[in-house]
Amino acid sequence: MSLSDDEALALQLGRKARGVVEIAHRCMCGLPDIVKTLPRLEDGTPFPTMYYITCPKLASKIGTLEANGVMKELEAELDADPELKSAYAKAHQSYLEQRRTLEDVEEISGISAGGMPERVKCLHALIAHSLAVGPGVNPIGDKALALLQAWGSEPCVGQE
Repeated sequence: MSLSDDEALALQLGRKARGVVEIAHRCMCGLPDIVKTLPRLEDGTPFPTMYYITCPKLASKIGTLEANGVMKELEAELDADPELKSAYAKAHQSYLEQRRTLEDVEEISGISAGGMPERVKCLHALIAHSLAVGPGVNPIGDKALALLQAWGSEPCVGQE
């Protein structure tokens, strides 16, 4: 049996996915691992995280990076490198511009994700951004992604 994207997302998340615009990235097994979401959910809630990780294996690996202090290391690097800081600010602007093409939500205007443009707050959001848009856009997301071990080619949810 193969899973539809909606079925895979529901199994990955343990609930129906909300506000999905499209599958933004697929893991090596072919299942979705990142969705692009609306900036305002169906119930009216503002949702600034445009790229959302659905794969539990990937989320777990990123959680391990966070637990090992990688955010502090990347933030120190960001503070010490003006070129990196400038590129990160550009990633923030790019993120905001992409989200505005979906909808301009006043409550989250100027707020992107992951701490951009000044901090490194959430590697999940930064890696999701890098995987969704490709390398060279979000330098901190790219650096964090490079630290990840492959999260595997086996599906994170059953395909018996």
